[in-house]
Amino acid sequence: MTTPKKGVLIVNLGSPKSPSPQDIHKFLAEFLMDGRVLDTPWLLRFCVVHFAILPSRPILSSEAYKKIWTPEGSPQIVESKKLQKRLAESLKLPLQLAMRYQNPSIPDAIASLKQQGVNDLLLIPLFPHYAMCSYETVAERVKDVAGKLAPEMKVTVESPYYNNPEYIQALVASAQPYLKTNYDLLLFSFHGIPERHIQKSDLTGCHCLKTPDCCDADNPAHSHCYRAQCLKTVQMFVTAAGIPSNKFSVSFQSRLGRQTWLTPYTDLELARFGRSGLKNLLVLCPSFTADCLETLEEIGIRGKETFLQAGGSNLTLIPCLNDHPLWVNTLKTMICNWAGKESVL
Repeated sequence: MTTPKKGVLIVNLGSPKSPSPQDIHKFLAEFLMDGRVLDTPWLLRFCVVHFAILPSRPILSSEAYKKIWTPEGSPQIVESKKLQKRLAESLKLPLQLAMRYQNPSIPDAIASLKQQGVNDLLLIPLFPHYAMCSYETVAERVKDVAGKLAPEMKVTVESPYYNNPEYIQALVASAQPYLKTNYDLLLFSFHGIPERHIQKSDLTGCHCLKTPDCCDADNPAHSHCYRAQCLKTVQMFVTAAGIPSNKFSVSFQSRLGRQTWLTPYTDLELARFGRSGLKNLLVLCPSFTADCLETLEEIGIRGKETFLQAGGSNLTLIPCLNDHPLWVNTLKTMICNWAGKESVL
């Protein structure tokens, strides 16, 4: 009988190799052709991606990426590698980092772990909330690659940790210096997804988005409901941080196309807040664990401009968890709970 050797794989979304239109084209082609991102029939998806999006989007995105690119590379990759380094410093187990799209790739990570003798793997998607276009696509891709490259490797996927007290504690701690300032409102801006994705992920087939209060009471559908999980994170955060109900709000960003996405939309809310007389706004993006284009450029640059032009005075983007010590400890606890403390630290 083969002796189990444990290892860990953490996976984030990914980034273009550079801010050039050519590299962004490659990234977007892989990302948008994922059937869990654009969940339309393959031929329709191919036509939309290659004839409606890719001819112009890489050039526009290139300008956005250039505004946040660092000398070390993509902020998301840089921050994810920092997290990997901090986590590996106190682990005995083999640990690899991969991106769902582009590099470092999942096949390379699985191959490396296999070479190190790992046959019992814990996968931690770096997405706290369940969504078919983030958490689910990572889990299914890793299982598929492992099945082909290392069929003897057992894969355990860490459950969504949107309500993990340590994750909430890390979020609150990372935001605490900003919460001590004289702010008017804290906006929780989550990555948006199409409403259709919520309904497709509804295990009951009859609950999600059927009533305005569908997320309020506990329901089995919430185990796969992105919206319910986001709202639970907010509820736990404001309770832990002692934030009154009139000092926070929730919205969803980064929508694409004309279909209905989760509302309210962040860009429209930022304009509304500016017009309403709010002056000092904090924005936290809990669905992202590492700063990236969607936080640094979409909120920190474009979102700030929207708010200021509408009459606001100051928008402060609270950094993502990145490699915050309590976030590192949260991941360590997940690994210890899976593998046993003695074999990990």
